[in-house]
This record gives sequence, C-alpha cells and structure tokens, in this order.
Amino acid sequence: MSATTEPARPSQSLTFSLAVVAVLILAQALTEWMMGRVPICTCGYVKLFEPGVNTPGNSQHLADWYTPSHIIHGFLFYGLGWLVLRNRGIGPRLTLAVVIEAGWELLENSPIIINRYRSATAAVGYSGDSILNSVMDTVFMILGFLFAARVPVWLTILVAIIFEIFTGWLIRDNLTLNVLMLVWPVDAIKEWQAAL
Repeated sequence: MSATTEPARPSQSLTFSLAVVAVLILAQALTEWMMGRVPICTCGYVKLFEPGVNTPGNSQHLADWYTPSHIIHGFLFYGLGWLVLRNRGIGPRLTLAVVIEAGWELLENSPIIINRYRSATAAVGYSGDSILNSVMDTVFMILGFLFAARVPVWLTILVAIIFEIFTGWLIRDNLTLNVLMLVWPVDAIKEWQAAL
C-alpha cells in the first residue's frame, strides 16, 4: 500500500483534531473581539476565581460559579458525540463539542441573549463575558468532555448531579435553572434567585 492511500493513524487523527480545536478557540476569541467584547475584566486584573455572582467580576475572570455548568456541557457533548459519531474516534467528537460550545459562547455574548438574561433571569446587571472568561468556559467544557471520556458513565452522572445540587444551593442557579429561565422563565424562580 502506498503512503498516499494508507489510512491515518489514530495519533495523527487526534493531532489534527487538536489543531482544529485550537483554531476553533482562536476563532471564538477573535470573533468576540470583533463583537466588541473586552479581553479581560475592565477592573484591569485577572483572578483565578470570582466568588461573587451578582458582581461586576462575574463572568470576567478565569473561573466562577458557572464553571461547573460548562464542565457539564462537556459531559453532555461527550454523550452526544458518542451517539452521533460512534464510529469515529475521540478527536472528531471533541471537535464537534468545541464547535457547539464555541457557538454557544458567541450566541451567549450577543445582544439578544444578554438582553434575555437581563429580562428573564435574576442577572439584571449581566453584560456578557470577557473574552478570557468565554475562552476558559470552552476550556472547562473540554476538561469535562475528557473527564467523561475517561471515567464510567455513573461517575460522570454523579459528578453532574453534585455540581447541580451544590451550585443550586450555593448561588441559586445551575445549568438546569439557567436553561429553564432562558427558555421558559418562571417568576417564582426569578424571585427566589433575586433574594440571594
């Protein structure tokens, strides 16, 4: 068999997929820059973790209380990739996950979703993510994806449940409530969240 017809080895395929993922993340950051998003917090510094929820620093630093939601995105996108790309390796599945997450990050930082957050949820002062925070959301999704790829399904589900319960208890928000309030706002939940 000649070198031109020889199928790609798994390591070559994964290397190519990782290069595509890096380009997608760069494209996400550049698109957000062109959308007018700020590179880092306007406070002028970068924190590892922003503990406040309804603070100007939320969604501006490396991580915050919404980071577990993005890790859960990785769990979900790993499952989706396994379903729709079952005969493909982890590289194409990861690429699909990054396309979805980067697409969400761009949509989430568009005026239509920012205004939806302000009107339908308790995030009245939400102004969108910094580019740094948005890119880190994608990185945390990737970490969640890789975690789900390496551990048993039951453990992935357990970690997702723990994240949802913990953040729901601590900040009165989590991935489930976030999706619900964006799609079908419930006044009682909005009032409960605002009372924090």
